[in-house]
Parts: sequence; structure tokens; C-alpha cells
Amino acid sequence: MKELLFGAAYYDEYMPYDRLDKDIEMMKKAGINTVRIAESTWSTCEPQEGVFDFSHVERVMDAMEEAGINVIIGTPTYAVPAWMVKAHPDVIATTKKGAGIYGARQIMDITNPVYLFYAERVIRKLMELSAHKKCVIGFQVDNETKYYGTAGKNVQLAFVKYLREKFHDDLDAMNHEFGLDYWSNRVDAWEDFPDVRGTINGSLGAEFEKFQRTLVDKFLSWQVGIVSEYKREDQFITNNLDFEWRGYSYGVQPDVNHLHASQALTVAATDIYHPSQDDLTGAEIAFGGDMIRSLKHDNYLVMETQAQGFPCWTPYKGQLRLCAYSHLASGANSVMYWHWHSIHNSFETYWKGLLSHDFAENDTYREACIIGKEFQEKGSHLVNLRKKNKVAVMVSNEALTALNWFGIQATSGDNGEIRYNDVVRWIYDALYRMNVECDFVWPESENLSEYKAIFVPALYAAPDSTLERLNQYVKDGGTLVVTFKSGFANENVKVHADAQPHMLKAALGISYNQFTFPREVKLSGKLYGADSADGEGARAFMELLKPEGAEVLAGYDHYNWKDYAAITRNKYGEGTAYYLGCMTDDNTLYKVIKGALGSAGVELSGYSYPVIVREGTNDFGKTVRYFLNYSAEEQEVTYKYDDGEDVISGEEIKSGEELKISAWDMRIVEA
Repeated sequence: MKELLFGAAYYDEYMPYDRLDKDIEMMKKAGINTVRIAESTWSTCEPQEGVFDFSHVERVMDAMEEAGINVIIGTPTYAVPAWMVKAHPDVIATTKKGAGIYGARQIMDITNPVYLFYAERVIRKLMELSAHKKCVIGFQVDNETKYYGTAGKNVQLAFVKYLREKFHDDLDAMNHEFGLDYWSNRVDAWEDFPDVRGTINGSLGAEFEKFQRTLVDKFLSWQVGIVSEYKREDQFITNNLDFEWRGYSYGVQPDVNHLHASQALTVAATDIYHPSQDDLTGAEIAFGGDMIRSLKHDNYLVMETQAQGFPCWTPYKGQLRLCAYSHLASGANSVMYWHWHSIHNSFETYWKGLLSHDFAENDTYREACIIGKEFQEKGSHLVNLRKKNKVAVMVSNEALTALNWFGIQATSGDNGEIRYNDVVRWIYDALYRMNVECDFVWPESENLSEYKAIFVPALYAAPDSTLERLNQYVKDGGTLVVTFKSGFANENVKVHADAQPHMLKAALGISYNQFTFPREVKLSGKLYGADSADGEGARAFMELLKPEGAEVLAGYDHYNWKDYAAITRNKYGEGTAYYLGCMTDDNTLYKVIKGALGSAGVELSGYSYPVIVREGTNDFGKTVRYFLNYSAEEQEVTYKYDDGEDVISGEEIKSGEELKISAWDMRIVEA
């Protein structure tokens, strides 16, 4: 990419009056060079079946082209028009809750042939009028695509075909692997296959969810294929991948395998929303960015992030700018807001854009003007930031799904509060706060040897081939850090019949066959340099580890559990493997990470939160380092690297001098 993209989603269709010229004037003042249009309003583009009106799209494209502003076209397929549902009710997805009712977005069955017929037609019409336009630089197929719980008859028939292929038409093999003899769930004729929505079998249920995720891959690939017939070589195709939602972007997306879904795209893109004001830490920006960058080992686009958003997100002075540069620091080549203006009706009325409901300049818009000016003047030094990280975190959709079926804190009738993504973020956030930049890898990733250290949180369900490669990774000299609930079940969520953690025992040098929940359980041992812990101890879950060659770093300081290990370290081949048998307090986790990175030969920078340091190489072959201050107080840190220059101010920065970083601000040094 030649320049940083700075912009917003723009909806001329939603405006209470015509103000396109005024909006463009304000965009130009703010340095906005890109807008995303068209992805939300199928019913406006096709108000009745076969009756098309793209006047809003053409009007905006023409105006943006004249103004020199780029346009990204979104296909409008994620929100179906009322006429379609009225004529063809079965385009609405049937889910575990039953038949859907028209109203919300993303309620359709993405496999329904009628829906696909209409979707293809509107996509082709849109491409015909937009793909040739000079201002159109790329296309976003659909929007935050998922499978939307679709589980109707056509989906279940396809699932049975999928199972017949997976098990080579061997019902006995399927029954055995899924344990379907339990509670008389056995299936002895394919035509007797039951409605999967009612299953209580975790193996079958998890396999169905895995199959449903493949529907997203096929759907996006199908749309990409259509768009590719029209696009120019210089135009990209993407989808705005999102994350598990907990009021903001939190963790691995349960309903999409990002690695698989991204294969059809020419560039990866994402939507990242995060806490703000006093709760702004930058962790969600970094997490999302690191994951999306890792999909193609390349730069990515931020298609949506917040401007004002909800009232609790209205940014403090400096935060909009800090967040914009935080995205770039992770390798993003764009910062685009959802959205330009605040809408005046319906569901997202109070998800506010850069402009409020009065369309007047405000503090957030004025700060965007500062960002846009800096991007224009300094963007050539910041675009295409390349990273070469030494540390990776392994994530797994299969483990996530399995642990939704069998909760980490599961009791009779209760799955508990701690989920897979809590463990992932427990590990990732600790690395982040210690300023350890990382990539993400997946169970099928073949590039493990590129990393000096790999962290594996709660890899509950995985094929033996993955566990073998993790063992080999350690044997060949890598450092592995594995947490509780790993290596417990195979890819079909069938618990292994030997001692846990199955094949990983080789590298880890431990085994266990009992586990429980900690109550007033402290940790003690050599990890602390004394016989008592300096932290809270075990939290949420604990395995009763029996060393089989591994060195005990911490044990349970409890009268009943004192004979068991909690945290271990094991030499295996040329490498080292650490195991965390329980969820610990943060101080204990920091100690383990520090020791593991020492084993791996990964040097810590010495910087720590609230100052986050992220780096990469720019198009000039120079190292760019971002010093980001996520606090309301000025921070002062020692600049430890080669002499450089402050990218924004042009000030010379000497090695060893003190960098002052204002509250909610940053410094960028090129050396």
C-alpha cells in the first residue's frame, strides 16, 4: 500500500437532509482520504424484487471521485430486505431457538439457494456500476460474517454428508469416536440421523459447530469469486473480521475460523472496539491487530473502530489519536471509524460517529483533524510496518468450542464464568503488559520453528499430530509454555484414555489424573525464591500434577494438596517446556513468562505498562518504535536504542536520553 488510509463508513442513505457537499468539505479538512459505503442498505438499492436504485451509491462515488477521496464498496448481503422474507420466509435462518423473525441484521441462512440467488444478483449489479470507478480502491464482501446459528434442514443434510465423508461411511466408527452409545444416542442408519440442535453429546455438537464455521469460509469464497470477475488488479477484496463480543472486542471469534475464512481474501481486515476513558489499556487493539496480522503474515486494514461510540466510550483528550497510532503500531495500514456521522433513528442511534447528531465540529472531530494531518505528512514513514516477532500464542477454535461444552469451572448445571478466551487473554495480556510482542499461530500452523517461544493456553481438544509437533518443537530447541486444560481430548472431543496431558507428557515431564477448584490455595516454591507465595495463588481451576522428570517451580501451599506440583519446568531434547497446572495471579504468571523467555533467549525490553512499546521496519528499512502511554499521567522512560528522530516533531532522540510522554499520548522514534 502506498499510503495510510484514514476514513469512516459513510451513509448518505441515513441522512436527514442533503449535506454531501458539506460532509466532503469537513472530511477534506480532517484529512480523511477513504470512505466505505453501500454495505448496509440492500433494501435501498433494491426496494422491490428486481427493481434497482443505486442512486445513493452513484451519487456518493461521483462526489468522492471529484474530491479525490477513495471509496471501499461493501456488498450489502448481511441485511436482507423485507420483500425477500415476505416472499421466501425460509431465507431466515432456523437456529436452536427455532425459526427466526424478520427485523435484525444477520438473520439469514447463508446456504439458502434463494438468498444466494438474490445476493449474487445484487452483488453483480453493484459491481457493474462501481468496479470501473477510479475512486474505488477495494471491496468488502459482506460484513462481520458468521454462520448466524443456521441449522435448518438443508444445513443438517449437508452436515450428514460431511460426516459420511469424514468417517468414510462407517457409522460404527462415528458412534465410537463420538461416544454416541451414551444415553441411547447411537445412530445405526444415516437416514435416522437426528436433529443436531437437540444433541447433548459434546463431540457431535462441537463437530456441528466446526461444520457451521466452514459455511462462512464457503460463503466468503463464493462472494470473492463473484467480485473477482469485476475487480481491477489494483483493487483489493477483504472482509471485516471481528471477535468474541463482551461489550467490546474481546477474544477468538467462536463462529468463524479466521485463519480459514481469510484464505480467500486478498488482504485481511478487522473491526476492533475497546473500552475507553479510564479503562483504555490498548490491549484489545494489540490483541486484534496481532491476530489479524498473523493470518497472512502481512499488514491489514482496520475497517471499523470507534470514534465516540457509546457514552462510556466518548474519548478523553488525546485518546482518539493514541488509539489511531496504536493500530498502526500493530501493523495496520488504515484507521477507519464507524462511522462518520451519528444516525437519527433505529438500533444504533447512540453508537455515535465522528460527528454528533448536530453534524457540528466537536472535540473528537477536531482531534481527527490532527490525526489526518499527521498521517498525510508522516504516513510514508509509518505505512507497511513489518514485524518479525520471536514469540507466538497458539489459539484454536476447536478448543474454544469444546470448552464451551465442557466448561473449565463446570459443575452440575453450571458451566462457570471462566471460558477459553479468558485463558487466552490471561496469557496474552500478561505478555502485552510486559511488552512482549507476539504473533498468533493455529494448531495446523507449520511455521512453529520460526519462534523462540510459544504459549499454548487451554488447548483442550487437538489432534495427535498437533501434540507431536509441539513435542518436536521443544525437542528441537524451542521453549513451550502450556496451561491447564491442554492435550485433554482429541479433535473429536474424545477424552484420551491415558493420563493427562496425553502425548504432551513427553515434553512436559508431568502427568495428572485429578483436578479440582482451589479454595484458599496459595502457591509456594523456588519460583518465588522462598517457601511462600507473594501473590494470590491458584485461581479458578487446578490440576494435581505429578512430576515425571520435571522440576517443580511451585506447589500448592495447602494441607491437602501439598504433595502435588502446580507449575513445572522440564528439559526435553534441546528445549524447555513449562506447564501451568492452574490459573494463577498475575505476579506469578509474570515470573513464569520471564523465566520462559530467559530459557528461549528472548530479551525483555525493561519497559512495562502503562508504557507500551511496539516496533517494526518501515519502507525505508528503518526501525520505527512506538512508545504509547495508556495513562492519565505523564510518563518518562529511557530511550535505549540507536539514535533516532521523532517522526512527528522531527526532534533528534539520543540513545540514553529520557523520553517524556504526555498523558494519553505517544512518541514515535525512527532509527
